[in-house]
Amino acid sequence: MKNKLDNHVLAYEGQNLYDFDNNILLNWYANRIITLTGGKGTLLELGLGHGFTTNIFTEYFDRHVVLDGSSAVIENFHSRFPTCKVEIIETWFEEFESTEQFDLVVLGFILEHVDNPVDIMQRFRKHVKQGGSMFVSVPNAEVLNRRLGHLAGMLPDMQALSENDRLLGHQRYYTVQTLSEDIHKAGFEIESIEGIYLKPITTSQILSLNLDERIIDALCQVGIDYPELCCGIMAKLK
Repeated sequence: MKNKLDNHVLAYEGQNLYDFDNNILLNWYANRIITLTGGKGTLLELGLGHGFTTNIFTEYFDRHVVLDGSSAVIENFHSRFPTCKVEIIETWFEEFESTEQFDLVVLGFILEHVDNPVDIMQRFRKHVKQGGSMFVSVPNAEVLNRRLGHLAGMLPDMQALSENDRLLGHQRYYTVQTLSEDIHKAGFEIESIEGIYLKPITTSQILSLNLDERIIDALCQVGIDYPELCCGIMAKLK
């Protein structure tokens, strides 16, 4: 029987309008984590997805292990990043068994995919070393462009999943409040929470403006302090 996760591989092959956003989000948050942690020690990362973060992290951390449940996504990663030396373990998150602990555990845009996000965070607590950290990042239902669309009457429900969300295998959006609630249910404290990429208008509108890369970077810099308005929300847990 075909792994149902393999059905989503088309979303990760780099031929989607929203790859523009994904490129910004994923490169920014990977480099942001490196800035916040120093990029040293051992790292356990859940999910390959587009592969951007894995390719970046591997250049810094002494040991980097990635878990992914889709052979098709793993194969796609190897074809896009053939020189990346990361250790990939094909497994469902819910079935991963190991006693190894890591300095850093990263759940980057994973919680919106899984059946029970609180259980996943609880399950991977045991893999965080004493004094280590877990980072989680999720898509924000209340990003500025969705808020504007809602107020303009163009988006009746900000929590509604789009066709692209379903292609990616998303089951939910988050807000700062709902992410905080799930984190606390999982038994963690929030050390810090910040935004990833303050996106004021739609992807197609931004592309039409052909903005200078410095403006895109500025939108990410400004977004750090406004998680409730950004595309993504990132929390550091302890």
